[in-house]
Amino acid sequence: MWYQMESMRIYLYILAGITSALIGWNIGEFLFTDIGLFETAQLKEIIIFPCVAISLAIGMVSNEILLTTPTRIKLCWRRIKQAIPIALGLGLGLGLVGGILFEILLRHGNLPSPIVRSFSWILVGIAVGLSEGLTWRWQSVEAGNKKRFRKRFINSLKGAGIASLIAALIFEIIRLFGNLSPVLRIIEEPIGFSLLGLSLGLTFSFTNSPSSVAALRAGTGFEYRDSFSNLNSSATIAVNYPWIDKSFLQIIGLSEENRIEEGLSIQLPSQGKIIIGSPNNKKAHICLPEVPIHVAFLELVERKVILKPNPQAYFSITINEEKLGPRENRALKHNDVITFYTVKDKIINHEKMYRFVYYNRFLDPQA
Repeated sequence: MWYQMESMRIYLYILAGITSALIGWNIGEFLFTDIGLFETAQLKEIIIFPCVAISLAIGMVSNEILLTTPTRIKLCWRRIKQAIPIALGLGLGLGLVGGILFEILLRHGNLPSPIVRSFSWILVGIAVGLSEGLTWRWQSVEAGNKKRFRKRFINSLKGAGIASLIAALIFEIIRLFGNLSPVLRIIEEPIGFSLLGLSLGLTFSFTNSPSSVAALRAGTGFEYRDSFSNLNSSATIAVNYPWIDKSFLQIIGLSEENRIEEGLSIQLPSQGKIIIGSPNNKKAHICLPEVPIHVAFLELVERKVILKPNPQAYFSITINEEKLGPRENRALKHNDVITFYTVKDKIINHEKMYRFVYYNRFLDPQA
């Protein structure tokens, strides 16, 4: 299942890259050929490069937003509107620089066209990488982690530059064959920009992958209770509100926080075993007041998260409102709702519970 979703994600990125590049090229051709903008001066690249850069920047940013929150169209549209000015500005600016340098270096600098074209394409790729990296700052709670934001921004920038260079090199090889084939010579320009879009799309499908392998989003039962903050003893406070072991887990976007509150997501490690229990369990990584001292394990292995209930406390757990058996291990799926009921004297309190929603890495935990 995970491999199918990841493959679909890659296909969508590639499709978005190719489509955006071709849309930009067609707009540029329309402005240059049909409207005649700069046609008399034969400054075609000054039109084509900004159009392709803008189209790719907007297309790749929009694709990332739609993939992270595919079920929330209004939210996606609001984020896209916020991202368009940045993508438009960077695409226009660096696209113009690339087009102008192409004309100057090729016509007046006597440099070989493959070198000039490769340099200009790298500028287009950098425009796309900058747009994607900067706009992500406002698209995900993960970006609240400065280290994660910096790493992703650098990866997007480097990946875009390298991808553009590789696409340019492949395009120059195709042009060699174009000298032998008149058909290739006619369509070499759209083929080249398609290669640029494909290369950028493939690169971003990996550099933009969510950092967390899995996440648990807190729901019912994690409402904030201010009265607990008046307690003096730190040990007493730990007993009275749900919290995580910060040495092993972290709340996405709030790396220094250990208190679990409704709407926040707990980032899970890629592997290991997480103990869920009451604060009286000194080994617990997720502590929930009034649940059994050890209620369950979460075992993370090979991109899977398996819930293993304690045979002595299985009756206090449900997944999607379905009760578990005493030794029934359950591999969690995206959007599974896990409920832990509080227990007193081995009697379940159905009115007080803690609910998590499990998210896999295909979607941003904020979704």
